[in-house]
Parts: sequence; structure tokens; C-alpha cells
Amino acid sequence: MLIFSVFKTLTDQRVTVELKNELSITGTLKSVDQFLNIRLDNISVHDEARHPHMMAVKNCFIRGSVVRYVQIPAGGVDTQLLEDATRREAATQTKR
Repeated sequence: MLIFSVFKTLTDQRVTVELKNELSITGTLKSVDQFLNIRLDNISVHDEARHPHMMAVKNCFIRGSVVRYVQIPAGGVDTQLLEDATRREAATQTKR
């Protein structure tokens, strides 16, 4: 799974995760699994006034099914490597 591989390379980088309930959390990506469940450390919430209960939380586990977007750092992804992997995966899909 290509997306899972991309997220594995982003370990220990700062990412922002926007959830389906409009909560945006920025933190250091510590782990991700095949279901795209995400664990973040050293988190901060973007809209603290709407979510004051999150002020005391320092790390969190986010279920993959509640994630709307993940914003990754611009330099965090090797685009050439990603393009090559996408082409290889597309070629194997057409052979089936």
C-alpha cells in the first residue's frame, strides 16, 4: 500500500491532522499502521477556544477512519521516489 509507505517515511516529523469533527491537531508523527491509525506526540490544537479539553493532552492516538486530511511538510516527501513507486504500482495493477 503506497500511502502507508509514505506515512512510514514521515516518522518523527511534524504533521497536522484534521479530523472529520473539525478538530485540527499538530504533532510529531510517532507511528502509523496499515489502517492509517496515527500516533502523535507533543501535540497542539489549532482552535483551543473550541476544544479546551485538549489543552492538557500531550500525545494522542487517532483512528484512521476519523481523519479527513493529513498535512505533511513540503520537504518531507521525496516526490521523485513517490512518482516512481506510483508508476510501478500502476503497472502491477494493469497486469492483473
